[in-house]
Amino acid sequence: MASLLALFVFFFISSCSAQSYNVLSFGAKPDGKTDATKAFMAVWETACASSRPVTIVVPKGRFLLRSLNFDGSKCKPKPVTFRIDGSLVAPADYRVIGNEDYWIFFQHLDGVTVYGGVLDAQGTSLWDCKKSGKNCPSGATTIGFQSSSNVVVSGLTSLNSQMFHVVINGCNNVKLQGVKVLAAGNSPNTDGIHVQSSSTVSIFNTKISTGDDCVSIGPGTNGLWIENVACGPGHGISIGSLGKDSVEEGVQNVTVEGRGERQGVKDKCSNRIIVALPWRVELTRS
Repeated sequence: MASLLALFVFFFISSCSAQSYNVLSFGAKPDGKTDATKAFMAVWETACASSRPVTIVVPKGRFLLRSLNFDGSKCKPKPVTFRIDGSLVAPADYRVIGNEDYWIFFQHLDGVTVYGGVLDAQGTSLWDCKKSGKNCPSGATTIGFQSSSNVVVSGLTSLNSQMFHVVINGCNNVKLQGVKVLAAGNSPNTDGIHVQSSSTVSIFNTKISTGDDCVSIGPGTNGLWIENVACGPGHGISIGSLGKDSVEEGVQNVTVEGRGERQGVKDKCSNRIIVALPWRVELTRS
């Protein structure tokens, strides 16, 4: 009885210590037309200053957003959760974010979770521009995590990214589960999930339909577990490109398991001699 009471008190205190912020309270409009960028950044500034665990709530609706940079380098340390019940929508004019590295960017965070939601980058017009041979911006990655630890992305859907859909760079202990990536089979450079310079990354129960690599694995990746990832259309799971730089870390300890991957695993390495750690791939099928 005493142990049950102690457990109840623990969860009560934990729930009371968490702080929740709704983007509507900061002026965001869920109409898909009103620019909500300033409202989202105002929520972030408030959450950043909190010393308690924070949940940022994005309710149902469509929220028009330019590029966002959620930088935790000056924040008080604590877990941050984004609970997205609606859709985040990029501007229809690809030039608004087309020269940015990322549309939505998280960096210098320890304990960040993105749960649910749809990210619609509206990248089709930029794809058309690239196919026409005109002078076009390279395009923004839809969502990226850099220099962060203990990252969870669950139940997220990424639609029609201008460039890569999800990038994990310089991170440790990352889990992606139940992610959906959707883009046309002829969409250029729309890798589903790209991992590089990161350790202990797992990708579970994910469906990727895109025009380039479903999962691309870059230099410095160590300890990547891929399980039940359905790929198609797409170029499969690729290790590389490697060897572009004269001195470059290699790839180690990559495991692909499950029946979902249809396109196989390939490596893309240049002929240049590189200083690299050995990489190992284990393929198993249920």
